[in-house]
Amino acid sequence: MKQLTFIYTLSFISLAATAQETMYPAAKQEKTIYLSHATIHVGNGQVIENGSLVFTGGKITAVGSNLAAPAAEATVLDLKGEHVYPGIIAPLTTLGLTEVAAVRSTNDYSEVGEINPSVRSLVAYNTDSKVINTLRSNGILLAQITPEGGMIPGSSSVVQLDAWNWEDAAYRADGAIHFYMPSLLPPAAPPAGRPTPVIPDDKIKEAMEKISQVRAFFREAQAYSQEEKHTATNLKFEAVHKLFTRQEKLFIHCDLVKEMLLAIDMAKEFGFDVVIAGGADSWMIADMLKQNNIAVVLKQPHSLPVMQDDDVDQPYKTAAQLQQAGVLFCISNEGFWQQRNLPFEAGTASAYGISKEDALSAITLNTARILGIDKTTGSLEAGKDANITISTGDIMDMRTSIITRAFIQGREINLDNKQKQLYERYKYKYGLK
Repeated sequence: MKQLTFIYTLSFISLAATAQETMYPAAKQEKTIYLSHATIHVGNGQVIENGSLVFTGGKITAVGSNLAAPAAEATVLDLKGEHVYPGIIAPLTTLGLTEVAAVRSTNDYSEVGEINPSVRSLVAYNTDSKVINTLRSNGILLAQITPEGGMIPGSSSVVQLDAWNWEDAAYRADGAIHFYMPSLLPPAAPPAGRPTPVIPDDKIKEAMEKISQVRAFFREAQAYSQEEKHTATNLKFEAVHKLFTRQEKLFIHCDLVKEMLLAIDMAKEFGFDVVIAGGADSWMIADMLKQNNIAVVLKQPHSLPVMQDDDVDQPYKTAAQLQQAGVLFCISNEGFWQQRNLPFEAGTASAYGISKEDALSAITLNTARILGIDKTTGSLEAGKDANITISTGDIMDMRTSIITRAFIQGREINLDNKQKQLYERYKYKYGLK
């Protein structure tokens, strides 16, 4: 009995020793790391068979197939048969801003009011979220933390997912302002045999009035930005100042053609660098988006089409249609915990018209370009941050993708998470270990 008690106690201590609460950010890279004999997916469409990659001080110093032998003090990792990828980037997520959607006290992604551009999502980012580690386990190493609620809920920031606090996490602070355009989709017709519901207000008219309100706000902010000296400081106008100098981007969240046409018109009027967030019907006006140099973040490709008469697989094909038109696009997933499926969303796109390497770019380099961080990450090239994921199989195939190692700015991170721990716990409980 004493022996059995000892075994249970030892098992409990072992579980506690690896509990997520004891996980902490990795220390800075000290020794040069040399990855060899790997299939390297650069992220820009290039694949290097039997390649090598060297990084030191958090930066990639060399990538190729015939690199010089590593220095004696370097750590050499022989990755024969494994695949090396850039760290995946998750755009448009409330990761770290919410923990349990049904528990209001854990939600910190919105403020009261319709127009709040001065709100910074970054300062609300919770680095201790248990959801973060489930994304890292699937190769997602950076994320664009995006506010919601109202029409202009504030600014988003890009964070790296291995940090003590939001200051450490910040990768690019306040890179974009977000405008959630009111839907211009008319109410759906009731099923046959049911009475038509009474709609007290004209929803389309109400939506157009709200859009006009936002345009009026930007006109006032533009006039404010052109003043040489202000009699009083307006925080909301100050918050959107960099939109007029194109130092920041305006993400307009919309799906329908008529909504995107309004977004294009807004880009022309104010000279904004606009990105369409959502873009379910973007394939219909792909040439116009290309002509106006507007990028698209495709949200939730694993979904049904907007209209009943669209092809049922239209969301899967949209990426290929945008690429064919030359539109810069990337792939996103809605919510926060759902982001862990992002590589598999890209895998679906690769089965519907684009190559595997182009699908990889849609969750790495293209995303970095749209977020304005492509000079430091998004691909495995010399001079960029060592944001690297290593997998035994295809990272975009849920059947074969097993992430064995990951590095953020050269630091090897812990890939454990709460779900893995529960898996091991109940394997032990039922004698399956």
